[in-house]
Amino acid sequence: MNPSPIWPLLWRLACYTPKLALADAGLWLLISGVFPAIPGLIIQGFFDALTETTPLSLSPLAFLGLLVATSVGEIAAICAGQWVRTQYRFNLRSLLRNNLLERLLQQPGAQPLTLAGSQHQTVSPGEVIAYFREDPELIEQTVARTADVVGQGLVAMGAIALLLSINVQITLTVFLPLAIISVAVQQARQKIKQYRQASRQATQAVTGFLGEMFASVQVIKATHTEEPVLHYLQQINTERQHHMVKDQLLSTVLNSSFENLTNLGLGLILLQIATARTSGTETLSVGDFALFVYYLTFVTVFFRGLGQHLALVKQTEVSFERLSALQSQATTTEHSPQSSSALALVAHKPLYFPKLLGRQPPLPPVEQSYQTPQAHLETLTVVDLSYRHPHSEKGIEAISFSLRRSSLTVITGPTGSGKTTLLRVLLGLLPRKAGIIYWNGQPVEDPASFFQPSRSAYTPQVPHLFSDTLRNNLLLGLEKYDTDLQTALYRSVFEQDVVAMPTGLETLVGTRGVRLSGGQLQRAAAARMLIRQPELLVFDDLSSALDVETEQQLWERLFEDEQLLGDWRPTCLITSNRPSVLRRADHIIVLNEGRIEACGRFDELSRLNPD
Repeated sequence: MNPSPIWPLLWRLACYTPKLALADAGLWLLISGVFPAIPGLIIQGFFDALTETTPLSLSPLAFLGLLVATSVGEIAAICAGQWVRTQYRFNLRSLLRNNLLERLLQQPGAQPLTLAGSQHQTVSPGEVIAYFREDPELIEQTVARTADVVGQGLVAMGAIALLLSINVQITLTVFLPLAIISVAVQQARQKIKQYRQASRQATQAVTGFLGEMFASVQVIKATHTEEPVLHYLQQINTERQHHMVKDQLLSTVLNSSFENLTNLGLGLILLQIATARTSGTETLSVGDFALFVYYLTFVTVFFRGLGQHLALVKQTEVSFERLSALQSQATTTEHSPQSSSALALVAHKPLYFPKLLGRQPPLPPVEQSYQTPQAHLETLTVVDLSYRHPHSEKGIEAISFSLRRSSLTVITGPTGSGKTTLLRVLLGLLPRKAGIIYWNGQPVEDPASFFQPSRSAYTPQVPHLFSDTLRNNLLLGLEKYDTDLQTALYRSVFEQDVVAMPTGLETLVGTRGVRLSGGQLQRAAAARMLIRQPELLVFDDLSSALDVETEQQLWERLFEDEQLLGDWRPTCLITSNRPSVLRRADHIIVLNEGRIEACGRFDELSRLNPD
C-alpha cells in the first residue's frame, strides 16, 4: 500500500452518511459528556446548600428529583444512541465490504488473486473471508470511537476550564498522565502494528486452510491423510494462538497502563488537596471539592480513552494496508494506480438497505442483460491477440482468426499449447497484453463486461455448480418457463438423467456439484448456457467426460434441429482433440506453443498432416 494518511480516510468514511454521523456524534456527546456532567453541578449545589455557602435554596428532595430527571434523560439518550450507532456502523462496514467486493469482481476471473507487492503470494477464497470479516469491523469501530473520543475531549476541555477556575496548581497536575501516555504510545506503536499484522496473517492462514480442507474432504479420505492434515491444522492453529496472545497481551498491558496511570494522577491530585486542607491553606468549599473530584474523572477518562484510541488507530492502519493490498492487486493498471486503492476503499457508493430510516431504495435491474435484445453475431474477428502468464514465458502470441454466425470452430493442439488461455483472454477472464477483438466489425474495449449473456456464455473444463438444487443452478436467478428449461435439457442430452433423479430438478447437487458424475456436470453446465440462448457459445473441452454416442447427440441437437432452435442460430467456439468433433467443425485452429500452427477444415488438415 502506498502510504496514505489514515485520518483523511477515516474522515471520508465517517462522512458516508452525514445525517447518521451527526446524529451519532450528537447523541454520544450527550451520553458521554453532557448528561454525566450535570450531576456534578447538582452535587456541588447540594453540598453548598448543606453548608449554607450558596444562595441556592432547594430541598434535598428537589436535588434528588433533578438527579432522577437527569438519569431518565440519559437512559433515553443511550437507547437512541445505540439505535443510531447500530445503523451508522452497519453502513460503514457495508460500504467497506461493498467496495472491496466490487474491486475484486473487476479482476479478470481466471487470474489468481495475489497481494500487491507480492506476485507469488496467492490468496485463497478462505483467506479472503478473513479480510471481509475482521478488518472492516475494526475500521468502522475506529470511526465510531473517534466520535466518542472527540466528544470526551470537548467535555474534558470544559472540565479543565472549570477546574482551573477552582485551583490552577492542582489542575495542572492532570497533564502529567497525558505526557506519560503519549510517550508510551510512541514507543509501542511499531510493536502494535507488528503484532497485529502477525495475528491477522496467522488467522488468514487458518481460515484459508479450513476452506481448502472442507473443499477436499473426499481427496483427504481417499488418500488416508486425515492425521497429517489435522496435525498441520493444529500446527498453524498453535502458531495463530501464539501471535494472538502477543497481540492481545500488548493491547491489554497498554490499556491497563493507561488506566493505572490516570488513576495514579488522580491519587496525586487528591493527595495535594488533602495536604492543603491539613495545613489550613485550602480554600475549597465542600461543594467545590465534590465538583473537583467528580469532574476530574472526565479528564482522566479522556486521557485514558485517548491513549487506547491512538493504539487502535495503529491497528486500523494494518487493516487499511491489508485491504488495500488485496484490492489494489485486483485492479491495478496504468489507468488505476495502486496509490488510489485506499481512497477507492472508502469511496461513497449507494447501498440498498430496505426500510433503513424509512426509505426503501429500488434495487438496480440485475437481469437487464438478459432482457435487452442484442444484435445477432455475424462475425467475430480476433487480431494479434497476445498474453503471457506472470513469471512465465507461456501464453499465446499474435493469434488471429475469424468466426461467422452459426459456425462451429474448434481449437485443437497438444496439452499446454494455449487452448484454454486463448479462450480466457478472448472472454476477458485474463487481461490481454495486445490485440484487438471485433464484434460485427466494432472493437470490443472491455471483453470481460462485453462477453456476457445474452451475447455469450462460457463453460470451463471443470464447471462450477453451487450447493443448491439443480433448477437453481441452471437458472441462477433467470426467470424462464419450465418448457424453456426442458428444451435446454433436451439440447444438452440431459433430460433422461434428470428424469432418473428421485426429485428431478429439485435434486440437491452438493458442493461444486459433487453428487453428479463428470458427464452430468458438463451437460448441466451446457444446459445452463443453452437456456440463455447466447449468440456465442464457448466450450472448453465440453465433451471430455462424455461417451462418443452422447457427444454425437449433443452436437446434432444443437445444430441440426432447426425447429427447436427457431430464430436462434448460435456460434460455437470450443477446444477439443476428439476426431468426431474435428470432423464436424466448420473451421479448425491448430495451436502449438501459443501460436497458430495451421488452420482449415478437417479434410484439408488431414491432407497436410496424415498423422
